[in-house]
Amino acid sequence: MIQTLEDMIRRFFPYGLEFKDSDGFIHYLCTLIPALELAYKASVHSSTGQTPAIDSFDYEKQKWEKSHKVPDFKVGHLVLVSTLNYNNIKGPKKIKDSCLGPFVIVALHGTSAIQVELSGELENRHPTFTVSLIITYQSADKELFPLRNPTPLNLPPVEQSENKKIKEVIKERRLRGKNLREYVVRYRNTVNEDEWLAE
Repeated sequence: MIQTLEDMIRRFFPYGLEFKDSDGFIHYLCTLIPALELAYKASVHSSTGQTPAIDSFDYEKQKWEKSHKVPDFKVGHLVLVSTLNYNNIKGPKKIKDSCLGPFVIVALHGTSAIQVELSGELENRHPTFTVSLIITYQSADKELFPLRNPTPLNLPPVEQSENKKIKEVIKERRLRGKNLREYVVRYRNTVNEDEWLAE
C-alpha cells in the first residue's frame, strides 16, 4: 500500500508544488491533495480486497462489537476495584493484590463510570471508577472450597455513610469564654441540612 501511495504522488505531482496544465491554469499541491486522498481511499487494494476506508473503520468496529459486553452493574451490587493505577498501596508491588474490595456501588454515571463507597486505606481516594477497572464480586462457594475461610465483609451501609460524609465547611465560630471552635458543615447528601459541629 505504501508503494501505491508513493507511485500516485510521483505521478500526480511531477512538476513540484505548483504547475500549469495544458490550458494554462496554475494548480497548487495543497488544492489537489484532497482529490488524491479520495482516489486512494476509494480504490480497492488487491492484497486486502477492500478499500482502506473500510479497513480502517469498519473492521475495527466489528472487532469491538464482537468482544464488547455491556456491563450489568446496579446500585447496591458488590464489586472489586482494580489496583492497576495505585502505586502507593502498602507492601511490595510483586505481591500486591490485583483487586481490592468488595465495595458497594453507590451510583452509576452512564454506562462507563461507577461510584463506589470506599473504605479502609482507599477511603480518601476519589470514589468514581471506569467500568474497565471494576470486577463483579463473587463470594467463595462453600461446597467447592470447604476449607476456605470467607473474608469478613466490613461494608458500611450506604445510607448512613452518605449522611456522615462532609462535603464542605461553610462557617466557623469560637465560643465565648472557652477555647473551643464550632463549624457549620454541609454533607454530601443534599437532603440533610447544614449543621454546627464541635471541633
